[in-house]
Amino acid sequence: MDEGSEKRIAAELAKVMAMVCVRNGRLEDLHAGRSPATRAGDYSDVHVVDANGQRIPWTEVSRIDDNEMRVVMREVVDRLYTFLTRIDDQAFRAQIERWAAVTARWDEPQPDGFLAALPGDEANPSLVNIPK
Repeated sequence: MDEGSEKRIAAELAKVMAMVCVRNGRLEDLHAGRSPATRAGDYSDVHVVDANGQRIPWTEVSRIDDNEMRVVMREVVDRLYTFLTRIDDQAFRAQIERWAAVTARWDEPQPDGFLAALPGDEANPSLVNIPK
């Protein structure tokens, strides 16, 4: 398979996995809350006042606590695992292809700088040397 086809397939798979394994889950519950208004456009005019009266700029507020992050990450890992273990199931793939039609309108993915900078196997650039 040529490199262009591999990248096209990887892009489509990445978008579908993001939708199925990340977007439509507990992260969506956290996203469902009310959003503050900003006149400045960059939220520099928005602050949160906590129970101790501390005024925190919006850009410095942690919007998800450790327990919520743990729940989100467990769900994402479980969904990714399930997705990867079922990808050869034809009925499952048929469902995935329906979601792919929705994600086809999304922006094309770009290489992540951190992951792209990790050393790889020269014979196969898609393999990453993971420390043991």
